[in-house]
Amino acid sequence: MPTLRDIKRRITSIKSTQQITKAMKMVAASKLRRAQERIFEARPYANKMFAVLSSLAMRAKGEEHSLLAKRGGLKTEVLVITSDRGLCGALNANILKKASEFIKEKKKDNYEVSINVIGRKGRDFFRRRNIPLRKTRVGLSGKVIYSNAQEIAMEIVKNYTAEDPTHPKDPVGDSTHRADREELSDEVHLVYNEFKSAMQQRVVIEKLLPIEPQKVEKEEEVYYGEFLYEPSAPEVLDTLLPKHIEVQIFRALLESEASEQGARMTAMDNATRNAKDMIEKLTLQYNKARQASITKELMEVVGGAEALK
Repeated sequence: MPTLRDIKRRITSIKSTQQITKAMKMVAASKLRRAQERIFEARPYANKMFAVLSSLAMRAKGEEHSLLAKRGGLKTEVLVITSDRGLCGALNANILKKASEFIKEKKKDNYEVSINVIGRKGRDFFRRRNIPLRKTRVGLSGKVIYSNAQEIAMEIVKNYTAEDPTHPKDPVGDSTHRADREELSDEVHLVYNEFKSAMQQRVVIEKLLPIEPQKVEKEEEVYYGEFLYEPSAPEVLDTLLPKHIEVQIFRALLESEASEQGARMTAMDNATRNAKDMIEKLTLQYNKARQASITKELMEVVGGAEALK
């Protein structure tokens, strides 16, 4: 049975932890407000661009641009966005579980999967399981800027639009093509946490490349008109399609940042409440033990007095 000193030390320790979790909750709430503002500003533009590009994909032919073409191969790249830091509940565990399931399904379908990870938690998760990673990026949590998305999008587009080195038209002895063999991808999927509220985040798996038409309900009437391109279709598509990839990746990074701060605020709030409950229980235990100790001492004094009579 713990002594009064042990219980008192534990209460002091939990009070110190409670102060830390309360401070972390306040910091996360402040960061969440800024992250919410950024994602609410970025969403309308990203959603509208997605709708426009989906409409364009319905009408355009795959051969008009390489980002619209379905390569038909079995090489897929999965871009997984996690956080760099923990203490945010089950946020990273949920997304890594979903990503692992998706990768297993792809491998069952004989796909060759390459994994591109953003965030220290995702990197450590796959390394502990000896799963090779094509690319890792850390240090973006809380520091998301558009140039980050541009850099990631440029690399993904380059790998997708590269010629397949196994294709007959490519030079057999070209060492550059052989070096790019493992970097090639026939489709790209994006896995991230979509921000709903501070208490709710949803894991989303989106197909980033090739750009495909948006699915519509059968009841809806769809008008398949033609677009007029000015100055020309290749010039417009060369500018618009890579920009679309950049915007969607930037949005996913902002969604993940807001989700991380919301999950951390909720987790720290729960930790603060749990600490309060533990302090109350330990205080009650301390008072009972103290009362029992006083009662025991009184009984000893009374017993000694009776013995002297």
